Amino acid sequence: MTKTFWGVLIAIIIVLGGIYWASSNHSSKSTASQNSSNNPTSHIEGQGKDGVTLVEYGDYECPYCSEYSPIVKQVVSLYNSEIYFQFRNLPLTQIHPNAFAAARAAEAAALQGKFWQMHDELYSNQSDWVNSSNPVPIFDSYASSLGLNASQFETAYNGNAINNAINADIAAFDKTGQELATPTFFLDGVKINPGLSVGSFDKIINAEILKKTGHPSPVSSTGSTGSSTPQSTQ
Repeated sequence: MTKTFWGVLIAIIIVLGGIYWASSNHSSKSTASQNSSNNPTSHIEGQGKDGVTLVEYGDYECPYCSEYSPIVKQVVSLYNSEIYFQFRNLPLTQIHPNAFAAARAAEAAALQGKFWQMHDELYSNQSDWVNSSNPVPIFDSYASSLGLNASQFETAYNGNAINNAINADIAAFDKTGQELATPTFFLDGVKINPGLSVGSFDKIINAEILKKTGHPSPVSSTGSTGSSTPQSTQ
């Protein structure tokens, strides 16, 4: 073969390689840009007058999260005026196959202003759907009992926006550098390990309020520190 032939062949390879690189680079940048525009969820209770924020990363299929749910509910009620409480999704899908679907149900309910109600339904009735091969009809029944518009709930449940929001929560957790486990609690950005009791949360939260404001919480009571947080891990 002539030198001219090899020269033309090499030139073609270079041009095609350049086109592929440019296309791939543009595609990856577009994907990164799209992903960065997805914000984590923002489900918050409490008035937060003391500027203290308790965050839980939870999995609706996690049995420990279900055990903690009524305890956390009591804590949030107790400290309602003083702290913010935020829940974010962390479905451990490798061990909890219905967890992501349950998170979708909660986020779909949120679009009709019923996030916390669906959140409580999922935990209170966890045994009803956790082993179901198709939990969607069960979630639909919860939506109906909460008075949600069935068509809007179904559309939202199957939409990409909810999927992206849950993944954004998972990405936010990844940035903390903590082991993937549920429930995981953060108080003002610092991981805490409360035991399964109101008193355990009370002691930790009151200490943070004292540090931040210079005075103890008037609603705090003495309580056992409890044991460290039970967790599901992936």
